[in-house]
Amino acid sequence: MSSSPPGKCLKIGYMWLFCRLQLDAEGVYECSDTGLVFEVSQRVKITYCVLSWSKFSTYLTGSWKFAGPIFDVDCDPSILKSVQFPHSLCLADKDNEVKFSVLHVKNSCGLIEPSADHSGSHVRWNVSSLSPVGPIVQTSKSAEHHGVVQVFKEVGHENSFSFRVYLAGNNCSDIKDIRRAVRRANNCKNNKRYIQVDKPPTCMLEENRRYRLISEPMGHITPEDMLFSPVIVEVKGYFEVFFEESPPFKLSLTDADSSHTVWTATIREGDCVHHVDETPKKPSKGRKRQSSTSEEELCHKHSKKARGIDEADCNVTAAAPDLTDQQLMQVAKRMGREWKVVAISCLGLSKQDLEEMEATEESVTMLKFNMLERWRRRQPKGKAGIQDLLKCLKDNDDVPNEVIAALDEMLQKNSAT
Repeated sequence: MSSSPPGKCLKIGYMWLFCRLQLDAEGVYECSDTGLVFEVSQRVKITYCVLSWSKFSTYLTGSWKFAGPIFDVDCDPSILKSVQFPHSLCLADKDNEVKFSVLHVKNSCGLIEPSADHSGSHVRWNVSSLSPVGPIVQTSKSAEHHGVVQVFKEVGHENSFSFRVYLAGNNCSDIKDIRRAVRRANNCKNNKRYIQVDKPPTCMLEENRRYRLISEPMGHITPEDMLFSPVIVEVKGYFEVFFEESPPFKLSLTDADSSHTVWTATIREGDCVHHVDETPKKPSKGRKRQSSTSEEELCHKHSKKARGIDEADCNVTAAAPDLTDQQLMQVAKRMGREWKVVAISCLGLSKQDLEEMEATEESVTMLKFNMLERWRRRQPKGKAGIQDLLKCLKDNDDVPNEVIAALDEMLQKNSAT
């Protein structure tokens, strides 16, 4: 399966508005934002968006239930051979009879059409015509879903231990929506900033069941419980957790009715200590966060006025120094598991570059450092500074929030001096 080009993804509020992909040849392509898989017979442009199931729930009859997001796809149906829709349903229970299909809404009527095949993550449908369509399922028991629990810590306040804990289906679309929700929170004018705490995220969640977050020691947790729904919702709900004492903190997600624990993690001092001494950072006025890297070129002006530089003087301002080895290592240590994707999609490295580096180095941290060092080496003189790297990495969902926070801090220190 080949990956699609990044395309142009636009978003309003909490819902996808449009995604546009230009597929250059026959093949099978996967959208990295939504998890949709397209099989096409030739070069074609595809436009699609995620819709709200609430508008189409009346079309479901009997025991049919939603199995994943519903999409509206616009393309030449003679070229688009099949679409694979992402789902998060757990298929491990052999006693649970599972039947997948798709709901196809045409002319204000909901038609249940057979699926062609399914896997542990997708439901494949052979395209008949194009209008709102999404995966549905019948099960003989209450369905379980592969879920994720993602923890984000508020930083910037000394001895503050406040967290956001999100629940979602283990699919690309839900996880990206959580990241974007956190980015929006970081961009608010309330001096709050959140970074992810890396803990084992996966768990099993039963649809339309309420879950409760508990802690040791007891913290302030709101809401008391939360309903898990595997379908797209307009607002990503989360637990807000606050502790008045220092770590460690043990968090457990339990079934609100049975008290059965489905997920647990311990947040230790090492997960928080390097953020404790940070001072509040005011967001740079005028910095516009783009919704995709394809739109970055439209906005390369990083708030010169916020750094005390008049816009009219920017052409005569001395070039910033290149990033040092020490600064690159700070960034490398914070780079996540998707560093190879970042290398190719953000830093302009090739697959051959990655193979050459991996042939001579085994340490993952040093590989990430070498990736950044190659990028620095290939930039024109004076174009490998902190702000230049920030331009390359900002608003890419494969770049951890910790990386952006570290670069922002370096930038502010340089401005202060």
